[in-house]
Amino acid sequence: MKLTLRVWRQKNADADGGMSTYDVDGISPDMSFLEMLDTLNEELILKGDDPVAFDHDCREGICGACSLVINGDAHGPERTTSCQLHMRSFKDGDTIDVEPWRAAAFPVVRDLVVDRSAFDRIIQSGGYITAPTGAAPEAHATPVPKPDADSAFEHAECIGCGACVAACPNGSAMLFTSAKVNHLNVLPQGTPERETRVLDMVGQMDDEGFGGCTLAGECATACPKGIPLFSITKMNREYVRAARKGRR
Repeated sequence: MKLTLRVWRQKNADADGGMSTYDVDGISPDMSFLEMLDTLNEELILKGDDPVAFDHDCREGICGACSLVINGDAHGPERTTSCQLHMRSFKDGDTIDVEPWRAAAFPVVRDLVVDRSAFDRIIQSGGYITAPTGAAPEAHATPVPKPDADSAFEHAECIGCGACVAACPNGSAMLFTSAKVNHLNVLPQGTPERETRVLDMVGQMDDEGFGGCTLAGECATACPKGIPLFSITKMNREYVRAARKGRR
């Protein structure tokens, strides 16, 4: 396959950025999108040019590091992570635009790399449980109803990639935050901090500068792990309940 790539290049958060055009040839349809970028970077290095900086780690669709907007879609045209997107999703001769996440809370570090540490601070604000330390408890020591366990597992699938923020017209982080809140709040171990957790994590999300949620639904559509939109509604109910108790 021969492709034309229009890639966002930017030295740092303070520098002006712009699209640069590159032609790549000999691309196998079985390559992942990141392997295709590796091929581009090898050619750039041989020419003495700076390679394109992009985030990646596991390349197995697990870590959520590969944050790319491909032809206007977070992670590209398939509902998967960028590292699991294969070049057979494109046609020979295609022009592909590759950009970083665009959100005020995700400043550009370089080229396609953005700083997503705002997500870490949201988790740190309330993502813990007051469980005793020591030897690991017996697996069945704390009974968990199956519907609650299923809900916890569903929300625990969130990998924090930030596609929800990139896809949202408001740059909201509500789907990510709701996944983390609901994951812990539904379990018995998370009950003691249930109310303070949702207040603290939503408060931290607002402090980070993410936009407000209008339930446009683009976040759930872009999520590679299928976190459902009703997760936000569930968190909103938790928030209202906790806020009312806090005012008494």
